[in-house]
Amino acid sequence: MADSAEVTPVVSCQSPPGPGKEEQGGGEGGGGGSDTDAGAGLSETQREVLERCLHALKHAKNDSQTLAALLLITRLCPANQLDKPTLRRIFEAVGLNLPARLLVTAVKGNDNSGLPPHELLSLGTALLSALSTDQDMAAHPQLLTTIPLLLSILGNGPMNQKKQAAEEQNQAGEKGLSPDSQVHLTEISNPENNPDSLDESVRETETSKQKGDDSSAANGASAPQETSPSSKLDEAMAADCYQVLTAVCALPRGPDQLLSRGAVPALCQAVEQNQTFSHKRGLPLLGCLLAGKTKDKAWSKHPAVLLNLLVRLSKDFCQSKDQNKLDMCSKLVQFLPPVGVEVEKEELKGVVSRVWGELRPMMQAKLTPRQIRPILVLSACLLDLYGWEMVGPPKFCCLLVNRACVEVRMGLEEPPGNDLSPELQDTLTGCYRIMEAAIEQACCAGVTQTATPPQSSISTLSLQQSRQVLGVLEEAFSAIMYHLQQVDPSRYGDPFIFATFRSLCSWLAEETSCLKEEVTGLLPFLIGYSRSHLQGESQEQGLSDWMADMSVTQETAAWTGREALRYLLPGLCHLSAEEGPRKVLLTLDTPALLVDFLSQSWTSLKGKSGVASARDPSMETVCSALLNFTVTEPERVRKDPCFRTLENLLSETLPVLVHKPRLLVLAANYCTLGLMMGRLKSAPSGSAEAGQRRFFSSALRFLRGALDSGSSPGPVKVSASWEESWDEAAELWRLSLQALGGCVRAQPWITTLVREEGWLKHTLAMLAQCSALPDQQTQEVLEEALCAMANQCVHCKQEIGDTMMRSDKGALSCMRNLKKLVGVK
Repeated sequence: MADSAEVTPVVSCQSPPGPGKEEQGGGEGGGGGSDTDAGAGLSETQREVLERCLHALKHAKNDSQTLAALLLITRLCPANQLDKPTLRRIFEAVGLNLPARLLVTAVKGNDNSGLPPHELLSLGTALLSALSTDQDMAAHPQLLTTIPLLLSILGNGPMNQKKQAAEEQNQAGEKGLSPDSQVHLTEISNPENNPDSLDESVRETETSKQKGDDSSAANGASAPQETSPSSKLDEAMAADCYQVLTAVCALPRGPDQLLSRGAVPALCQAVEQNQTFSHKRGLPLLGCLLAGKTKDKAWSKHPAVLLNLLVRLSKDFCQSKDQNKLDMCSKLVQFLPPVGVEVEKEELKGVVSRVWGELRPMMQAKLTPRQIRPILVLSACLLDLYGWEMVGPPKFCCLLVNRACVEVRMGLEEPPGNDLSPELQDTLTGCYRIMEAAIEQACCAGVTQTATPPQSSISTLSLQQSRQVLGVLEEAFSAIMYHLQQVDPSRYGDPFIFATFRSLCSWLAEETSCLKEEVTGLLPFLIGYSRSHLQGESQEQGLSDWMADMSVTQETAAWTGREALRYLLPGLCHLSAEEGPRKVLLTLDTPALLVDFLSQSWTSLKGKSGVASARDPSMETVCSALLNFTVTEPERVRKDPCFRTLENLLSETLPVLVHKPRLLVLAANYCTLGLMMGRLKSAPSGSAEAGQRRFFSSALRFLRGALDSGSSPGPVKVSASWEESWDEAAELWRLSLQALGGCVRAQPWITTLVREEGWLKHTLAMLAQCSALPDQQTQEVLEEALCAMANQCVHCKQEIGDTMMRSDKGALSCMRNLKKLVGVK
């Protein structure tokens, strides 16, 4: 075989040899074969000729002999009669070097090749197509280097890309194109119909050229000015190009390989030409690239190109009819951008508005379950992008939610043990997202909005409509709870169970008064499921892949195992405040689960040093739930070892958090929780533990920084460092001061720290100077804390009395109980 970058065949043929489409996915087995097993579907004479051709192919001394042997094989032994071992023998004999050099020769336009460039391209793409049916060869680096050229053929036609491809080839070297070559597409001309198999065109070599011309003319495809056959992309060549790209895409890293080689803009350009052939093969291939982990990459790299394609598809959707429109619902889902991607917002809004306009009459029509499912999934994806803003009038919003709830009830009514089909699971997952979006709006319909919502928003539901929506949601979530009751622990790793669990958590976050008995009865499953994932007992890989593969999702972070409990936390916060559910939660050792979550989350947060500390609301919610247990179950706090673990965690973390302004609310939660636990402890027999001293010292410094009286008399103000978070942290700060008073009464040694850390001196100076505090509650909690210190420490009492004697006009003088306690009149 010649090693040069070009090929000079002497065999003239007008159609490419190579196995047809029937053998796609082949390549199993070894590279040997005997006279008796080669081509099991062939006659004795054919097998004899085949073996001679294989021998000639294997021992060919130049390209001409190789091509001659290939041509004989394709004409005498149809591809659909060749078995996989025989195909493998052909592949191994030919290799990838020959087809790559055929393409290079064609694009360079070597006049000495003996064949027109169009036929060289046809032969080269056919060989690559046949070779790519073997998975090992599809992943070969030399085949991957031909991808930009194949994309250029699809986008520009076999002749129009010639000059540009040659330039890219020169830059990449003689052996093949660089993987990073960029292909700029300007034109495409594809025939409409895809042949059943490549070998059909091979067996009709004498008429293939004429058929390609006739097909293009019959379809009215826009063609270049040239009239020669080589100026048009015939069916066989397009099919071969798509076969190679599809084979590469099926590889484990295939989508990334195509994405890095410019597949998205090339395929978008091909589809933009509105050729049926490109729609049949190009759109599905694009759909694969826009699924899973490459979706975000593709949209980040090519937002404008993909948005243009989406605009075109949305217009096609609006113009389609009946079953075609239903089929396009599933197609549109693939091409919607991920949530939060940077695209032209007004243009994307136009797409969403246009699609909603078509979905409304479809939703209102009489449809079978199979017909309505793609409509519900598409509706869920549109809601993920823009919420209820453009859905339509309140009546339609109610209809959408009702349809989703009915589908959930019907879908989950399958008897236990009956597996739900993947299609039904996808539909129910979309319905869950509609229900989750409805819960948030229906539960806060009466809440004043900061901005007036559009009249089409679900937020304009009347009270009666809100009640109707909540009623159908209640029925659907009752079905969900029944379904989850049947789930065996062996299915905890099932992504559909996670989607069902997450949907129920969204309901529990907003509504725990309905279905209280059912919710309480389901708590063993909810806690067991969350604990299984947190402790890594379930198969996490499936869930991790599912979160990455969701067509539209807000889940962008990697799966950590904490996600299940993270979704349950708001509901747990409500349930831990109610006596009945709380008792059940205690029997399930829920506090220990929460402490474990907090510990893991803190470890993760510490690992993000060097990056701006990101606030994690779930850690704050855990503190709220633990605070509920601390307030309502003091004996459990005193005896349960997990609260001792929590004390150690707080003493380690609060000294760090007080120096993290972005995490001030989390620090306020930690401070409050630690002080509320501290008031339940008795005074130590000896000196306090180092961890306790560290925590209380940090807490006093933290609380001292909230208010600032300034340098001149006047009302006290919230300090600059607290101002941004005051609305969220104010109540925690007041509760911390109340708890501080309880800690002083339970552990009098803390008064020494109060004086050493300067909290008492700072607070008295501020109160003596300022004319007023932010509110009456602040004055009350400060007075309560000061009274506790005066009661437990004579030094504190003396210091407070001396300050009050010197100041009779500030906010301190208004604290009558404190005055009476220290004996100041």
